[in-house]
Amino acid sequence: MPLRVGARLTFAAAALVAAIVLSVPLGAGSQSQAPAAPPPDPAQQPAFRAAVDLVSLNVTVLESTRFVTDLHEEDFSIFEDGVKQDVSFFSRTNLPIALAILLDTSASMELKLPVAQDAAVGFARRLRTQDLAEVIDFDSRVAVLQPFTGKASELETAIRKTSAGGSTSLFNAIYIALKDLKKVVARNTEEIRRQAIVVLSDGEDTSSLLPFEEVLDLAKRSETSIYTIGLRADESSTGGTKAFNEAEFAMRQFAQQTGGRAFFPNQISELNGIYSQISDELSSQYTIGYTSKNPRRDGAWRRVVVRVARPNTVARSKLGYFAPTR
Repeated sequence: MPLRVGARLTFAAAALVAAIVLSVPLGAGSQSQAPAAPPPDPAQQPAFRAAVDLVSLNVTVLESTRFVTDLHEEDFSIFEDGVKQDVSFFSRTNLPIALAILLDTSASMELKLPVAQDAAVGFARRLRTQDLAEVIDFDSRVAVLQPFTGKASELETAIRKTSAGGSTSLFNAIYIALKDLKKVVARNTEEIRRQAIVVLSDGEDTSSLLPFEEVLDLAKRSETSIYTIGLRADESSTGGTKAFNEAEFAMRQFAQQTGGRAFFPNQISELNGIYSQISDELSSQYTIGYTSKNPRRDGAWRRVVVRVARPNTVARSKLGYFAPTR
């Protein structure tokens, strides 16, 4: 039975339940994990290491609506608070992905859910064998229906299990997904993964324990790109346009701040195309890293801008990061 975050728990209880949810072992499928290997001798450790001073960016480059995938390191310029930085890591390799697929299953999704399920299943089938994904549904509660797996069949089974009912706890769901993805740690260069959340919802958050600002702050501190799909609700429904405008603002912020993208289709039939666009984007990104020239460890927000030398192109990545504190 999936572990759930209930809508009436206190914050402390929610944190406790989140910790329990995150205790599910990661890996391909539901197979049991092998015992952890003893830590390697320091002299034999791989050159790759995650350092707090290395700023890592997932960068999407577009020329009109076409993804540009043939750029080189010298084509990019990175600026942090207006100061040009020296690129220390560059890759245009199509890295494996660690992905959280989030589906709104609140009562307002009842008629839309079959189409949403089909679109999400099609998205899952486009993942490669080296990718990992989990399935999370959310209404009044949040449920991890399928922990991280590389098997599309297990993802499809989880997606098909979803049923509609209850209210919407969008922020709780994104929080759980961010915490889950933080557990997917690379032990060597072959396990480096781009991380993303793809969340589908049709309305504003009405039952989360966690406030928008707190979850957005966590997202900005992560290495995760968030892609949001907001199904426009019927204006005659409860809350109407005002409620959806608030939901749209939140979804845009999650996407813009993390280098993802926000979609707001008018028809649910557009979902297949949107999921295809997200899949294509995730396989067309560059990974760029640099060590900041700012030595201060003050925890302050640092704005990052990526520019590309090629004319008529636009680069998109997260808008910044928080400096280390120690």
